[in-house]
Amino acid sequence: MGLLSILRRLKQAPEQEVRLLLLGLDNAGKTTVLKQLAAEDISHITPTQGFNIKSVQSAGFKLNVWDIGGQRKIRPYWRNYFENTDVLIYVIDSSDRKRFEETSLELAELLEEETLATVPLLIFANKQDLMTAAPASELAESLRLHTIRDRMWQVQACSALTAEGIQDGMTWVCRNIKFRKKP
Repeated sequence: MGLLSILRRLKQAPEQEVRLLLLGLDNAGKTTVLKQLAAEDISHITPTQGFNIKSVQSAGFKLNVWDIGGQRKIRPYWRNYFENTDVLIYVIDSSDRKRFEETSLELAELLEEETLATVPLLIFANKQDLMTAAPASELAESLRLHTIRDRMWQVQACSALTAEGIQDGMTWVCRNIKFRKKP
């Protein structure tokens, strides 16, 4: 797989764990992104009530991708998953312009979290396959991403449904992983 070959090239130490936290509002496409990364069937996806985790081992890497539900009642529990996060992946439904303000506020709160300070941020501007999707550049402007100065960040246009843009985002992730020393 493409992601695994990238991880092999970036291998720095035996059994290096990489923790990716996948967040975003409900119906943004987080679980579809996760299933695409794991090369799983995406035809039967239901709203996440809690979390999903996929772990893949390859060439000395253990890649742990945590997909946490985005419903309003679940969001206060996101902070339970922040510790030891190597990269934050935030998924946005680019076609749901009515929720841009809500997603912007949630993202701003995440970026204020001390536990996530300096953690690289990848924003998947998802659902680009829909005619109503805002371009990644418009989304970046709407979220005021140009004001982020404390971490590496990237907005990647994608369609979790077709997998277009997912690999490009993961290439960026692998180039910007900040490994934490495990005791």
